[in-house]
Amino acid sequence: MMSTHSSSAVPRLASRPSADTATPVRCEWARRALDVAYHDTEWGVPLHDERRLFECLILEGAQAGLSWSTILARREHYRRAFDQFDVEQVARYGAADSARLLSDAGIIRNRLKIAAAIGNARAFLQVQARWGSFDRFLWDRIDGRPIQGHRTSMIDVPLHTPLAVELSRELQALGFRFVGPTIMYAFMQAIGMVNDHVCNCFRWFALGGDPARLGIHAEPT
Repeated sequence: MMSTHSSSAVPRLASRPSADTATPVRCEWARRALDVAYHDTEWGVPLHDERRLFECLILEGAQAGLSWSTILARREHYRRAFDQFDVEQVARYGAADSARLLSDAGIIRNRLKIAAAIGNARAFLQVQARWGSFDRFLWDRIDGRPIQGHRTSMIDVPLHTPLAVELSRELQALGFRFVGPTIMYAFMQAIGMVNDHVCNCFRWFALGGDPARLGIHAEPT
């Protein structure tokens, strides 16, 4: 999920929203059915499974220049096209697989993005060999604890942060592509390294947001 969704300002937090209401308060970008389901069950949830981390990395790269809804609608097809994101299998892809993917209308048929996905699989395996797991490589830099954002509106969410810039530079040095700072910050949000649900979204509370730090007139950090 990219961090550039526009939304109306949320000037204050008058009360704690509840997931039990018929229409819980959500982040403004979650409007379509697939987006809502993803927002309510996946976005911002700490993720540690290696295959799903690889999937998320590839899909965030595929999103570059597009909307997340566009990628989310194609996610199941991506899973089939990329062997359920089995990283070892993808790392073995050759010219025939590249040609197959370039002719597959169910995914984004961008030559550079497809080549990056295959190259990133190989780099992913190298990270696993060096650090023990991609999960450890990522989460050790924040001591395994998600960063809690305090955003009163999606307008307050930055395109990237110093940590995203650092992660981007390190991944590029390791041979990864389509891992710029904005993509990396979206990746961090998606896998729960940062909780960037707005503070009146019911998921912000569910994922560790602390209302005691806010008060009725909350300001973003």
